[in-house]
Amino acid sequence: MTMTPLLAPSAGARTSHEAVVEALGQAIVDGRLPPGALLPRDEQLIESYGVSRTVLREAMKTLAAKGMIEPRARVGTRVRPRTDWTMFDAQLLRWHLEASPTPAFLGALFEMRGAFEPFAAGLAARHADAAAVGEMRAEVARMRAAEDQTAFARADLQLHRTILSATENPFFHSLGSLIEAALLTVLRLSSPVGHPDRQAEVCAQHDRIVDAIARGDAVGAEAAMAGVIGSGRDRIADEWEEADA
Repeated sequence: MTMTPLLAPSAGARTSHEAVVEALGQAIVDGRLPPGALLPRDEQLIESYGVSRTVLREAMKTLAAKGMIEPRARVGTRVRPRTDWTMFDAQLLRWHLEASPTPAFLGALFEMRGAFEPFAAGLAARHADAAAVGEMRAEVARMRAAEDQTAFARADLQLHRTILSATENPFFHSLGSLIEAALLTVLRLSSPVGHPDRQAEVCAQHDRIVDAIARGDAVGAEAAMAGVIGSGRDRIADEWEEADA
C-alpha cells in the first residue's frame, strides 16, 4: 500500500510509536484531519506504518490524552473539537508552531499571557531579591546588545522566566515552562532587531518592569508588563499588515 502524505512518518521520530503520534498529531493541528473527521481505519494505519496493533493502540492513547481524538465503538476514532485539546501540552504547542502560527492562535496566546504575566510581575515586585533583580537587568542588557532576532528573543524569554521564578509561586514557574516554545516564537516574531530606535524603546519598556520590581512597586510592575505584552502584540499585527499590503 502506498503511504499517503497524511500517513508519512516524521523524519525525526525515533520510534514507531513516535512516528504515528507525530504524523497524526501534525495532520490534526494543520487541518488535514479537521475536527469531526474520522481517522483512517486501524488496519490501514497498521499496514502503512508497519507497526503492531499494540503500538498503534498506545499512540492513540497518547493523542487521546491530549484531548485530540475520541474512539467510538462501531464508528471509529474521531477528531475532537479544538476547544477540547490540552493546549498546554508541549508537543501540541510545537505542532501549532511548525504549522505556522495563525493570527487566531497568536491572539489567544497573547490573551493568555495578559491574564497571568502582569499579576506575576506584581508578585515578583513583592518577593524578588537583589540577585533576581540583577539577573533581570542582565537580560535586558543582553536584549539591548542583541544583533539578531533569536538572540533578542532568548534574552527576552529568560527575563520573563526570571520574573516568573521571582514570584516564589511554583505554579507560575511551571506555567512558563509549559508555554516556553510558544513564548519564544512570539518573542522572536515581535523582536525589534533591525530597527535601532524600536529596539531601544522595547528595552526601555522592559527596564520599566525591572525598575518597578526593584522598588517593590507591584502596581507599577503589573502595568509595565501589560504594556510590554500589548506592544509585542501590536508589533506582530503591524508586520503582518505590512506583509499583506
